[in-house]
Amino acid sequence: MSGSNPGDLPQPSPLTRSGIPQWLAWARELQALAQNGLAFSRDVFDTERYHRIEALAAEMLAHHADVPPDQCRDLFAVQAGYATPKVDVRGVVFRGGTLLFVRERSDGLWTLPGGWVDVGQSPSEAVVKEVREESGYEVRAERILALLDRDRHGHPALAFHVFKLFILCTLVGGAAVEGSAETDAVAFFEEDEIPPLSLLRIVPSQVARMFEHHRRPELPADFD
Repeated sequence: MSGSNPGDLPQPSPLTRSGIPQWLAWARELQALAQNGLAFSRDVFDTERYHRIEALAAEMLAHHADVPPDQCRDLFAVQAGYATPKVDVRGVVFRGGTLLFVRERSDGLWTLPGGWVDVGQSPSEAVVKEVREESGYEVRAERILALLDRDRHGHPALAFHVFKLFILCTLVGGAAVEGSAETDAVAFFEEDEIPPLSLLRIVPSQVARMFEHHRRPELPADFD
């Protein structure tokens, strides 16, 4: 009976149930284990082992993502404390039947205004700040429309696990300001004229779901 040769090269890594490559899931878990160990260990030898695990996770990420190893090591080295998913907020701002988008300088593509929640900010504070900085509009955060696991919605993979928080906001003032540090255009779009999307930040199914929430405000919040 024929069998696998231990010297054979491995086949491409399968995807996990959440849709990310298995190698990325392993690298993330190793990094999180190392970060948690470094946060709590007081033994010098254990600390050395956790640093080595962190380095292996960085090497794995660098190899598969084809980026410089030093870049991955630096990315992991600045993480501290107990490892948890990061939080990304997106402002859902309607004007009539149109939805507010901003264009990212980094890739020239469009997204809902938003970004990382900073330490010390509440989600509502973060989304109001992001909308103002990226679009020029003043908004009031009203309610959560969706809390989603980024891995499960077809985004390109990131090194870290991320939860995406979509928050309905009411437009209360301001005016479009094009040319922020991160964005270079601001516009409202109808559902049938959505521009090319920055898939790192937003995917078509999420945009469609926000319009569905707009049509049916009685819908409960979505979550994974």
